[in-house]
Amino acid sequence: MPIFAVEYAYDTTRTEDLDKLRPEHREFLAGLHDAGVLVVSGPWLDAAAPGALLMVRAINHDAALEALDPDPFHRAGLITSRTARAWDPVVGKLT
Repeated sequence: MPIFAVEYAYDTTRTEDLDKLRPEHREFLAGLHDAGVLVVSGPWLDAAAPGALLMVRAINHDAALEALDPDPFHRAGLITSRTARAWDPVVGKLT
């Protein structure tokens, strides 16, 4: 199944809400990982672009984003934009 790189951009005016929902957000992502949908995810470490990168297995672009629709961050409107791009790893291996 194809892998999609999904980028989240967070609403920087709502850092308290992000902090409050982070445990629920991570629990949701852990469930997707356990189900084999989420390969890996994590936040950007620089302050220039608060957000995260998630690698998602899906049949197409729309399915990648739909898999993330129940994310508590998304439901609460804390993600200002989401992009999904098909990605083909040619060196190395993701398990």
